[in-house]
Amino acid sequence: MLRDTLFRLFRANETKVHELNYLFWECTTRCNLHCRHCGSDCMAASEDIDMPLEDFLRALDTIPVKERPPEFTVVLTGGEPLLRPDIAEVGRAIRQRGVRWSMVSNGWFYDEAMHRKLMGAGMGALTISLDGLDENHDWMRGRSGAYPRAERAIALAAAEPRLNFDVVSCINRRSITQLDALYEKLVSLGVRQWRIFTIIPIGRAKDDPDMHLGDAQFKQLMDFIQAKREAAAAVKEGPRPMNVTFSCEGYLGRYEWKVRSHPFFCRAGINIASVLIDGRICGCPNIDRDAFSQGNIYQNSLWEVWQQRFRPFRDRSWARKGRCAECPVWRDCLGNGMHNWHGDCREVINCHYRKTL
Repeated sequence: MLRDTLFRLFRANETKVHELNYLFWECTTRCNLHCRHCGSDCMAASEDIDMPLEDFLRALDTIPVKERPPEFTVVLTGGEPLLRPDIAEVGRAIRQRGVRWSMVSNGWFYDEAMHRKLMGAGMGALTISLDGLDENHDWMRGRSGAYPRAERAIALAAAEPRLNFDVVSCINRRSITQLDALYEKLVSLGVRQWRIFTIIPIGRAKDDPDMHLGDAQFKQLMDFIQAKREAAAAVKEGPRPMNVTFSCEGYLGRYEWKVRSHPFFCRAGINIASVLIDGRICGCPNIDRDAFSQGNIYQNSLWEVWQQRFRPFRDRSWARKGRCAECPVWRDCLGNGMHNWHGDCREVINCHYRKTL
């Protein structure tokens, strides 16, 4: 189809230009929860020391101001960023450089006082996780009481008109039964954007069967998202319904233009980089850091690494092997999202396209 051809041309140009739009900073690996799907195996007593703010700022300052597009954003992630006692200072220092900043949080510590503090420090966007209702969310997050705190955080953020806010949900074998109820709950809380993803078998989720949807359940999820998007598109007057979208995990075949606002495009190393807790420079934080780290801020200039390296991200020809070798949709998929390649990278871990057949 013409639109597929045009999108491939767009993707190729974006890859060639590789403008840096989002820089994730893994500012801590400490976490107050014990989530079943954590890919980093974060814990409260992490052996990693929080990266000092001044170290990250030195790396950030290597990016020339003229090379920062208007939407360039630093995303604070972890672990749980709110475990850093200097979190407001962090945000304020980034904003004073004329850079937008946002955060990904589990919501446990996000109360009214924290909300005011972070908004005062210039936070422009926030993502809160909600992985089920009531005990299903607590089960996923490994701590009783996680659900009401997440709900409180969502209500606070959704009511803030200055904040670009969304909720992200990891759908598993338990929460797949709650899709409609989750939708209604988020709508009642005033949420405008709901982003859904599934699990790849890495980290704690690797050998946990409850985390992984079967193919029929995966298609059920795609059908749900498609139906919500079609219903929203049919509304011509009145308030816009909540926007439901699937994440950037992988190519989805016949669902591709139906469950996202834009077709699949793994932008790791194309428009997205990360500074990890130990200073390593990679794509997004979910990618295998041992296999794909491109340098380290303690030895390299972040900007020079972005300009001169990231070849495995921008030329995916190396991934055309194993079951990807003869795939009929290779030119649209390019081997799935980069976080689906781990270890020796002999074979892609997940193939979303095959789930949709």
